[in-house]
Formats: sequence, C-alpha cells, structure tokens
Amino acid sequence: MKLLRCHILLLLLAIAAMGPIASSSLAQTADTVRSLPGIEVQTSVVPGEMYVGDRVEYKLTVVYDSTYELIPPPIGVNLGQFEVKDYDADKITRLDDGRIQSENRFIISTFTTGDYFVPPVPVTFNLPDGTRKTLLAEAVPLKVKSLLEELGDSSQTEMRPLKPQAELEPDLTEYYAYGTGGALVTAVVIFLLLRWLRRRGKRELVDNRTPWERAFEGLAHLEQSDLLREGEVKEYYVELSEILRRYVARVYEIHVLEMTTSEFTQAFGEGTMPPTPYERCRVFLTQADLVKFAKFVPSRGVAESDLHVVHDVVEQIRVSFEPPPTPPAGAPDPAGDTSTDNSEVSR
Repeated sequence: MKLLRCHILLLLLAIAAMGPIASSSLAQTADTVRSLPGIEVQTSVVPGEMYVGDRVEYKLTVVYDSTYELIPPPIGVNLGQFEVKDYDADKITRLDDGRIQSENRFIISTFTTGDYFVPPVPVTFNLPDGTRKTLLAEAVPLKVKSLLEELGDSSQTEMRPLKPQAELEPDLTEYYAYGTGGALVTAVVIFLLLRWLRRRGKRELVDNRTPWERAFEGLAHLEQSDLLREGEVKEYYVELSEILRRYVARVYEIHVLEMTTSEFTQAFGEGTMPPTPYERCRVFLTQADLVKFAKFVPSRGVAESDLHVVHDVVEQIRVSFEPPPTPPAGAPDPAGDTSTDNSEVSR
C-alpha cells in the first residue's frame, strides 16, 4: 500500500512539473500579430460602446507584401458572443508602395450586457518558401450597456418570481382518432406494397440520369419550396450547398460532402475545375458558411440570387463535360467537305 501511494505521489508531481513547461513551449511557438515582416493586421470596433440590440462595425484590415498569399480568415465562426448582421469581406486594394490591403467589415450585434472582447481572428499566409504561418489579430474590447440600468429603473431588471403553473387535464380524444386512422392507412399501404412486391419481385431502382439532370431537379424543388417564405434561411442554404456539393462529387468523382470550404478550395484549386465556376463555387460556399455557422441572415433577394449562381455553375461544368452533339446521318462534315467545291472549280 505504501509503495502504491509513493507511485501516485510521484506521478502527480511529474504532471505538475510538466504543466509550466508545456505552456511556456506553446507561448514560444505561437505567432503574434507582428511576427512576419511586411504584414500589418489591424482590428477596430466603431463605436467602442453599444446598447443591447445595437449594431456596430467590426473592421479587420490586413496589409501584406505581394510575395505572400493571403488565405481569407474564417471570420464568421470566430466572433464569439456576437451575431453577424451584414458583411463586406475581402475587399482587395493595391497600395502605392506595391503592398496589398485586404479589408473586411462586419456589422455585429448582441443581446446580452457586459464587458466583452471580439475574439482574436486567425490570419493565415502561404509564404514564398512553401510554409504556412498564422497570425492572430488583436482582440477588441466592446462594452454592452443596458438602457434600463442607466435610466435607474431597477424594478425592470430584477427577476420576478414564477407564477404558479396551471394543471390541465389532457384531452386524448383527438390523438386516439388520428392514431387509429393513421394505423389503418399504414396497414393498407403496407399490404398493397407487399402485394406489389410479390408480383413484380424486388429490384433496386437505379437513377441513370446525369449529375446535372439530378442537380437541376433539386434546384427546381428548392426554388418551389416554402423555406424562404417561412423564414427558414439556414435550412435553405444547407440544402442549396448540399445540391452543389453532391453535383461536384458525382461529376469529378471526388468525395467532397464532408470537406470544409477551405478543403474544397484546395482540392479544386489546381486546375481540376474551370476557373470561372471554381471562383463562383468558392464565393458561394464562403457565404453559405456565414449563414449556416455565423447566424448571418441575408435578404430574400440575395438568397434567390445565390440559387441562380449555383444553377449557372452547374450549367458551366455541364458544358465543359458533356460531349458535343453527334450530327445526324447524311449531314455534311463540320470540318468542311471540299469535294463539291473542287468539282465546281474543275468544270
């Protein structure tokens, strides 16, 4: 027993001694905002104070040398407590000294009071030597104030006791009626289905349509759905991005359904996809991530326009893959048959 206690004590002392060493090594290897020459990263929030529900502008400006390649930062998933209401991302400007400026503006809001920090945003670069470095933009303080507290109405900010709950007798008549009717309908459907299978035999249905035919059908169903009219914008973008990803996966035979947008961009950035649909895919998937993960809510017109963007991308890829139509029998050769012209000249 004493030997076991000694072993446990030595193990705890070793773990305690390794903690500061691990933290110091992480601190030494972490990049800072000014760790690379020729790069400036600036962040700001205007104004620096807000009331609950107000909207303020968060700005991230990156100035870097043209020898570096900037990978757009994932702003949407790193704004913590704040919701993105609008954005104008990756606005590129070439400065007089030859450097490049990337400007990102986001309109953010929150509904909780307190002293917050807009968290550090990672900014990643590909260096000329083939390595990749990530810098962290500085966190920006932002104070969220309560208008009720400033007006001195403390009675509105205090928690009130809960009212006693009312006990209602459940009326299960409607559930019984719907349940019985549903069970009868289900039994009839199962009986007819089994009867049909016995007659025709089981066979697997294979969809022999082309990838673009399936994609166009999915876009038509999504356009006729009620998701936008019912305010289900996030579900709308989830379905729209899935249609595009499934289409690209079938055409190029690459499993992209589980890829992130960054992985998708790298997989098709080496000439696998034509430049125009590749760039439109990258821009659309970036905006779709803001809607799905950053609580950004675009207007209905923007959402409908994005559906047409996906439709155009499907058509552009289809044109690049689908072979030209075969001319009918007896039609003249498109390359030009000069036998008739030569006979005319000889006469």
